[in-house]
Formats: sequence, C-alpha cells, structure tokens
Amino acid sequence: MKRSFPALVLAALVAFAAPAHAKPLSGTVSTDGSTSMEKVIGSLGEAFENEHRKVKFTYNPTGSGAGIAAVKEGRCDIGLASRALKEKEKSSGLKATVLAYDGIALIVNPKNPVKDLSLADIAKIYTGEVANWKEVGGQDSAIVLIGREAGSGTRDGFESVTKTKDACKYRQELTSTGDVITTVSQNPAAIGYASLASVKKSVRALTVDGVAPSEESVKDGSYKVQRPFVLVTVEGKELAPAAKGFFDYITSPAASRIISAAGAVAAH
Repeated sequence: MKRSFPALVLAALVAFAAPAHAKPLSGTVSTDGSTSMEKVIGSLGEAFENEHRKVKFTYNPTGSGAGIAAVKEGRCDIGLASRALKEKEKSSGLKATVLAYDGIALIVNPKNPVKDLSLADIAKIYTGEVANWKEVGGQDSAIVLIGREAGSGTRDGFESVTKTKDACKYRQELTSTGDVITTVSQNPAAIGYASLASVKKSVRALTVDGVAPSEESVKDGSYKVQRPFVLVTVEGKELAPAAKGFFDYITSPAASRIISAAGAVAAH
C-alpha cells in the first residue's frame, strides 16, 4: 500500500500509539468505502501493519454507498462511510461506530476573490437561487457547481447540513474527493466541497459564517459543515482476529494522534 508518513514520524507515532500488550496477529484486514477517509484510514492501516508485521491491510476507495454494500455482502471486513447510517441500513443488520469527525470544506479556485459565505448563501448557490459570483461579492461570472455522485457520504453530509437534499443543481457530479479538488483547481468560476483532511494547496477553503474549517472548529462545533467518519460492521458477526485487532486499535484513545495527524478529529 502507498506510504503516507515519513518513516521516522510514523515510527514515533506507532511507538506512542501501539498497545504494549498487543498479541501477535496474522492475516488480512480489508476495508472498503469512503474516498474521503483515505488519509485517515490509510495512516491507521500503515501504523497497524508496522506494529503487526504479519498482517496485510487493504483499502478499496469505492465511496460510502459501495463500502456499506460491500460489508453487508461479505466482500470486506469493515465498511467505511463518511455519513451516518440510514434507518433502513441499520434495520438490515448493519452497525455503525463513529471513528472521527471531519469538516466538509467549501473550496474555490485560488483566483476567486470570495473568502467567506454564509450557510444560507451556500444553500442558495447550490440550489441555483444565486447563480453569479457577483451576487456574493465576487466577479461577474456564472457559478459552476461541482459536487459528488449520488451515494457519496460527502454529498449526503453536505446536503444534510445545508438542507439542500435532492435540490442541488450540479454542473458535474464526480466520483471521488480528488476529482472534485482537481476540477475546482482548474476552473476560477467553480465551487465544490471536499473532506477537510483532503484539501490541497491547489484550492482554497472558504470560511463559513466567518469560521474557518479546522480541527479545532470541528471539535468545538463552531464550524457547522461537518460529518462523521463511520466504521460499518455486521451486527452480531464476529470479526476475524486481525480485523478485530485493527478495529479495537483504531477506536481506542491510543490512535487519536494518528487520526489528528491525518486531519480529522478522533471520536475516542
């Protein structure tokens, strides 16, 4: 798997986070789902592999809806969703455990002069009521709305917070966080949303009602556009030893530093 941490930094994190009493484990841990969770789950998987050399960790970035389906159908050990489970998903025998909380950043091209939008402005923009940047203090150009595909946890979280469910007038509906960031970075008139943990320097995150998205503002609740990162398992189905060891490790306080370093706020 791709290495995301410099070796020395990772070693230090593992030394701090790994339980001293950990039992020898072997086998595989397969995860599937949210593309927004890539940095968080990848960092945790890397740390766990470094502690348990006979364990192979895998992550399949298919999107929240696909990850939920994968764990339900037995195609992975742990599903990953960047939204809460729906009632019908819970009633089908799935269980959700919140791993962390993540801000959903509203992103624009660095050339866009707009710095701040209210939550009400964002809803009006995405439903088409506000269609030109000049209406919110920007240049005279049509706003290009970029979002995620149906089934995306990021989209579900964004539309839930902004109360725009099934009302957004997207120009493009893209299948990954990376695609949204790339598209916005290439179009000065575009606006999109992406996991705070994934935002790159090629785009600029707006403040919302004057509050910048950050670990601190997500943690204290002052940044309103946020959602949970959720681990999905099958209720009553025991995980294999390696998968259970991984699950217990990442939901323990010991893993909080790695989660924080990956840009999210640990729930435990």
